[in-house]
Amino acid sequence: MTTVWDTIALVLTIVGAINWGSIGLFGFDIVAAIFGGQLSLLSRIIFTLVGIAGLWCITLLFKEKVPKK
Repeated sequence: MTTVWDTIALVLTIVGAINWGSIGLFGFDIVAAIFGGQLSLLSRIIFTLVGIAGLWCITLLFKEKVPKK
């Protein structure tokens, strides 16, 4: 069963993936551009939350799948 935390973690992980894709393809850091640079407090909080979300998503690999009826 998917929890609210799982959904939040997946959304943050997707944000992080899009940001890294933007950095890789265009050299443009979306999060830093929106929140005032890579070293701004808000950007660092977002980066930290994305990192924690990525770690949380590891647990999703090991959750027991409930068969649908």
